[in-house]
This record gives sequence, C-alpha cells and structure tokens, in this order.
Amino acid sequence: MTERTFSIIKPDATRRNLTGKVNAVIEDAGLRIVAQRRIRMSDTQAKKFYEVHAARPFYGELVEFMTSAPVVVQVLEGDNAVARYREVMGATNPADAAAGTIRKLYAESVGENSVHGSDSAENAALEIAQFFTEADIVG
Repeated sequence: MTERTFSIIKPDATRRNLTGKVNAVIEDAGLRIVAQRRIRMSDTQAKKFYEVHAARPFYGELVEFMTSAPVVVQVLEGDNAVARYREVMGATNPADAAAGTIRKLYAESVGENSVHGSDSAENAALEIAQFFTEADIVG
C-alpha cells in the first residue's frame, strides 16, 4: 500500500552537509522524496512539533537543538512508507542501530540522531500538514 510519511533531516546532519547522503539512503530504500524544503525551524514551530514531549525533561534542549541550524523537512512516499522509513532510520540510539541505517551511518548521539520520522500514518498526516500544503507535494 502506497502511503506517505514525514521526515526531518536534523541540524546535526545539515551542519555536516549530509542531506544528499541521507537522501541517497532514503531513495535506495525505495522511498520517493515527493516534497522537500530546507528551513530554519522557528521556536514556535519546534515547540508545536514536539509538544507531545512538553512534560519531558529533554523538551527544552530538543527545541533548542531543532532551532540551532537549518533542517530539511520532507514528504516521503512508497509502499508502507511509515514502517519502511522507520526501518531505514534505525534505532534512536545509534549504538543500537542496524548496519546501513541512517542513524548507524551518521548520527552523533541519541539526542543528535540525524533524522526524525513519523511513527504512524496518522501522525505522518499531522506532521506533513505543519510544513506542507497538498500543492507542495509533487507525487
């Protein structure tokens, strides 16, 4: 089943000029990048995006990190895109991530783990809507 998921290439990866390398891993996994935009996430955008974590002790640090440098927001499309991209990203902790995954290849730490991906189709739709309109997506 073809579906969409949302991806962010995080500041630790954009700072090291890894956007093209991350995109190559995504595309090699059979996912298509149907929308992509490099942005500087505002404090307001980061707080809204991560509001699910607002009560957690790392929330402030996360918002600060996500606004510290440009990010690349993306819409990915493919068969079972949500599950496929989560597999391609690898475990949150790069030390636990499988060989060849984005986080094993490029993440610096649990906090600076290079990419975000939606955890469900429902969240993917909500996350995509925060950064893209349907007209932005060229499937």
